[in-house]
Amino acid sequence: MWEFTSPRTIVFGDEALEYLREIQGTKAFIVSGKTVHRMGLVDKVSSYLREAGLEVRVFDDVEPEPSVETVKNGAAAMSEFGPDWIVGLGGGSSMDAAKAMWVLYERPDIEVGMINPLERMGLRAKAKMICIPTTSGSGSEATWAAIITDTVENVKMELPSREVVPDIAILDPALPALMPPALTAQAGLDVLTHAIEAYSSPWRNDFSDALAIKATQLVFEYLPRSYSDPKDSEARGKMHNAATMGGLAFSNSQAGAAHSMGHSLGAVFKISHGRCVGLMLPYVMEFSWRSVLDRYVEIARSLGIASNDEEAARELIDRVRALRKEIGEPDSIREAGVEENDFTSRLEDLTDRAMKSALTPICPRIPSGEEYKRLFLGAYSGTRVDF
Repeated sequence: MWEFTSPRTIVFGDEALEYLREIQGTKAFIVSGKTVHRMGLVDKVSSYLREAGLEVRVFDDVEPEPSVETVKNGAAAMSEFGPDWIVGLGGGSSMDAAKAMWVLYERPDIEVGMINPLERMGLRAKAKMICIPTTSGSGSEATWAAIITDTVENVKMELPSREVVPDIAILDPALPALMPPALTAQAGLDVLTHAIEAYSSPWRNDFSDALAIKATQLVFEYLPRSYSDPKDSEARGKMHNAATMGGLAFSNSQAGAAHSMGHSLGAVFKISHGRCVGLMLPYVMEFSWRSVLDRYVEIARSLGIASNDEEAARELIDRVRALRKEIGEPDSIREAGVEENDFTSRLEDLTDRAMKSALTPICPRIPSGEEYKRLFLGAYSGTRVDF
């Protein structure tokens, strides 16, 4: 038995933000970052909420890769204000931070690291959640996980609970139109990684499959357009939808080794999440393809690749690499700016972190410690995987 979890309401399309005028409540607490605030988006959201009759307070101190300290500070401010709506506004960092703050607001008796799928949190006794993504990548507006950084241990904590799935997700394509090209590229690769890993996960199901395959198709068709022309409203809207589809897909199946390695790489070398997982994706696909040949062939066929099975799988991997190159993303860890001495000195640490990921035991081909090390080495030099 498997439970498919999603937001109760997903609002999408032009002027979707105006849905906020219909929210019924008394107080809304907006969680965001400084950049989104400077762009005027916090003020716009606040205006709509005030039109609905809500008092609004803003916490805009969320940093990229949000820390436990930030979550605690936000939860304290939330508790002092007493909202009945929490609004996560921004990229995955702001939405993940808002989810974790929400848990501490409702359950001040627990620590951030205690969030897990087995613990009954009892959320919604005080507040409900709205997530509004301003980037088209993380899918956090639809997922039941939050990634929070423990700065003491220097580790990204994967914190899942079905209760933190937002009640409402609002997908307004005008918001990601403000993303610079590099962020568009990295966020788009995050979507692609979610979709391909969801489709090839041992925990896949008919519902996640449908969303994953569509998200993959949308990325290949619309990410290059969205990257090259920020004013292409059709491409922006399609990528925004794809991000949520990808989030729904992997949240209801699972991600894999590209994420376990990406979380490790990002934590050690402070590289953005989307760049990390997108960088690792083709290497992990080369490592895994024999274990999930039929799944990669199905993805390939959906993209119009008509070669025989093994060739189709290899061509799919080549297309992932080609897409990454087309949108200006690095093909190796070296190209991402990591010096060789730094990489070599942290290789054991990278491997250990990946091995400890909760995702490792559910990869379609489970890497050993030695295989993770070889994957990292190949990804550093840009060498194709042949083991």
